[in-house]
Amino acid sequence: MSSLSPETASDLFRKPPDRYLDVGDAAVAYRRVGQGPDVVFSHGWPASGATFRRMLPYLADHVTCHVVDLPGAGDSRFDRSTSISILDHAESLRRAVDELGLTRFGVVGHDSGGMIARFAFADDPRVQGWGLIATEQPPKAHWRFSSFLAVRVVPRFEEMLARVVTRPRLRKNKFILGDAFADKGLLDGEFEEFFLAPLRDDADRRWAAGEFGRNFDLGLFAELTSRHRQIRVPVQLVWGAQDPFFPVQRARAMMSEFSRPVDLEVIDGAKLFVHEEFPERAAQATLKAVLG
Repeated sequence: MSSLSPETASDLFRKPPDRYLDVGDAAVAYRRVGQGPDVVFSHGWPASGATFRRMLPYLADHVTCHVVDLPGAGDSRFDRSTSISILDHAESLRRAVDELGLTRFGVVGHDSGGMIARFAFADDPRVQGWGLIATEQPPKAHWRFSSFLAVRVVPRFEEMLARVVTRPRLRKNKFILGDAFADKGLLDGEFEEFFLAPLRDDADRRWAAGEFGRNFDLGLFAELTSRHRQIRVPVQLVWGAQDPFFPVQRARAMMSEFSRPVDLEVIDGAKLFVHEEFPERAAQATLKAVLG
């Protein structure tokens, strides 16, 4: 039985972080839990490090988990002069790891956090293994992902986003967040607490979510192939079989791009947030790779 309970893992993100790491024009919130080899976690948009809370009980007895909230997310410190984009977050993640002084570590990234991590560390000799969970695939965005982002051209679209995602009936619509989970009930409870309520209650975090969407460069999808070729350590892909945003067929297609053999764990009955729906399976799969 894990030494870290699910309740305690969730409570980590209700308390102040262990410390803040200076990344230039912001400070990322940092939490450390577990023991063993180092693993860095990279979250997607509009989530925070808390998205890995359900995996942590299955990891903490095996690895030291370094979980950050990137600028604009979670408990990070920032203001409206902070630059927020995929490449800005990649730089922030690199600077955070440098400040921690990690010399050998695995990387786990989910959703846009997987893209951020690849731009941060694809050619980094310190990385000993990768766990990529339901994340962007080259050569371009799937139409479902592009259509979800299309609303970003609407002025102050984040205000509209906050209104719809904080209404339970609306957020479960397939064109809002309903297709993010196979079990739509998981859009309530902790998911709402950690990721949706802050959009409603905090104007600065709402602005940051909008900035990330406005600055999302879809052209970066095409650059992922070259990043994959730079990765020369074990890679484990974890995918929900029913993920409509990053289809599993395209995950299979990109496996040949990596310089080392790569494994793919496909989990039936899961969609984009596969690691929240099936945290134990996601944790067990990624452990194989991140331990090197």
